[in-house]
Parts: sequence; C-alpha cells; structure tokens
Amino acid sequence: MKAFVVERYGKNGLRAAEVPVPVVGPRDVLVRLCAAGLNPLDRMVRDGEFKLLLKYKTPFVLGHDVAGVVTRVGAEVREYEVGDEVYSRPRDLRIGAFAEYAAIDQADVALKPKSLTMEQAAALPLVALAAWQALAEVAQVVPGQKVLIHAGAGGLGSTVVQLAKHLGAYVATTVRGQDREKVRALGADEIIDYAQADFADVLSGYDVVLDSLGGDNLARSLTVLKPGGLAISVVGPPDAAFAEQIGQPLLKPVFWLMSRKVRARAQRRGVRYAFLFMRADGARLKALASLYDGGVLRPVLDRTFPFDDTLAALAYLEQGRAKGKIVVTMPIAAPRGPGAESRLQRQGGA
Repeated sequence: MKAFVVERYGKNGLRAAEVPVPVVGPRDVLVRLCAAGLNPLDRMVRDGEFKLLLKYKTPFVLGHDVAGVVTRVGAEVREYEVGDEVYSRPRDLRIGAFAEYAAIDQADVALKPKSLTMEQAAALPLVALAAWQALAEVAQVVPGQKVLIHAGAGGLGSTVVQLAKHLGAYVATTVRGQDREKVRALGADEIIDYAQADFADVLSGYDVVLDSLGGDNLARSLTVLKPGGLAISVVGPPDAAFAEQIGQPLLKPVFWLMSRKVRARAQRRGVRYAFLFMRADGARLKALASLYDGGVLRPVLDRTFPFDDTLAALAYLEQGRAKGKIVVTMPIAAPRGPGAESRLQRQGGA
C-alpha cells in the first residue's frame, strides 16, 4: 500500500513509500482509509520532538486522525463488522493515518457520526478528544465558569469553543480580526483581536485558560486567572503527571524540572498549571459522535488536499494560518464490503 513514512526525524524526513498492509491482531480492525486529518502533533512527531518519550522505530507511518471503512476484523473483535464506517485517533506508537490502510485497536475506534462525511469525520478525533479531556476531565468545567481559549479559529480552538459553550461556560477567545464572526457563530461570548489588544490587559477573573501557543502566551495567561484557576497547555512544558500517562514514571523528576518555571509562576499567583497530551479513547468518540449528529458540535474544516499531496498539506499546516482542520482525502472511496448494508439498516441509515 502507499503511505507517507518518517524515514528519519527532521523537516525533510517524511516521504511517500510502498509498505506492507498492516498485520491485523486479534483485537484490531483493519480500516481502509477514506480521509485523514492533519494536526500540529504530526509535525512535532516528524521532527522528533517526542522521540525520547514515544519510541517509534523508523521508518513508521505518520498521521493521527482516521476515517474509513472496516475491511477486516480480528478474532476477538465483536463490536465491529466489515463495512462499518468508523473514525479514530489511534493510540500512540500505533499511529498511521497517512496510508491506504491502518490496523487499529478496537478500543480506539468508534462508528463515525452518521451525519458527517468522511472528510468531516477525519477532522475530529484528536481535537474532539483533546477538547473533552481538557475541559470535562482536567478542568471539570461547570455551567457559569469563565473559560479563555486561545486561537479560537484554529483546528483545536474552534472545537474547544463549541464544547465549552455546550458545558455552559462563558467563553472568551483570541483571534485575528477577520475571524471575529466565525468564532461568534461557534458560540464565543467575548472576542479579543490580538492585533488590536492584549488579552492580559482586557480579561480577568477566569476559571480556566486553554493555551495552544506556549511561551510568553502561557505566562501571560496565568495573569487572567482568578485565585485557584487553572491554565492547561497542549504544547508544554510537560509536568510530572505526563510521565505516568506515558508509562515512564522514572521521568517524573525530569518533567518536574521542565515545568518548574511555569509552576512557580502559577503558585505565586495562587493558580494552577497542567499539561495535556491527549490520549486515544474510542468510548468517548462514541459519545462525541452523538453530539455531532445532534448538531451540538460541528466540524470546522479549512481545506482538503488529495492524499498524494500529503507533503504539501503538512507544509500548509506549518504556515500556521489554517482556519480549522486540514484533511487529506483518498482518491478512491473505500469498498463497503459484506455486512455493511445490514449494519447501516440497524443504525437507521439509507
């Protein structure tokens, strides 16, 4: 099959290649991909930013967001059948969305939202899970709280804005001026054009900040929190809890030192800091699918590229100007296979 593999770490380390179709384990489903979403995490993994933590053996297939059709199931799989339309964020060390096929653990898979196209579904898994884990699990947002979301027009931010409103929060976000109406339509209550005003001068008394920019932006985000408030960053620095998440508790002291500066700043202000590295969760994707099918959430796409242009799509992502998710699409729709019609009928599909 054709795939885009990281041959060596670095900006020029990703290339097109012919590789074997993945082996299907007893708990796996083999998915013929129809579309794959791109994320900043793809660039970070390609460049080796996590190579000491996530020990991929080169060459490996890149890509974290999958939408496609099941073509084979492992011996222990009971919940999925050949022909099922699914979406997934495969777990770390088993990624591989930039390929014609991917073998994915059944625990990381969910039936895709019935109301969405494959392209729309491929845009969702990583950002939807990250949004849920940040707001509902880490921050435990409740109605009436105030949440600041940076880069609300971006791939992650546009999802977090919608979910924060669904959870009942008052939502502020930072954007370029031309994106004001877009984020207002997503539910933002207060919008700061970062070219015209400094959010740290405008906002105060917030319960939660979700930071996707890092550096000075994270440091200034601490100043808008009320006492006891929480700043969550998806770009780091990692904290000690991350060592437990990736199964390397011996790295706790390392991450403690890496996050010491921001944690000290937070402590001086009487607020808290947490690093979020989202994890695969098929069960949560099932629940999120109902929110998309119910119209509570909607996908936000910037543009799509043909699968053959995956390198160009990643280069476009790196420009940092996308307003929503970037998706690559396969040239031929996946075969539906035996069993698809009966499953669609049980779901109420046409």
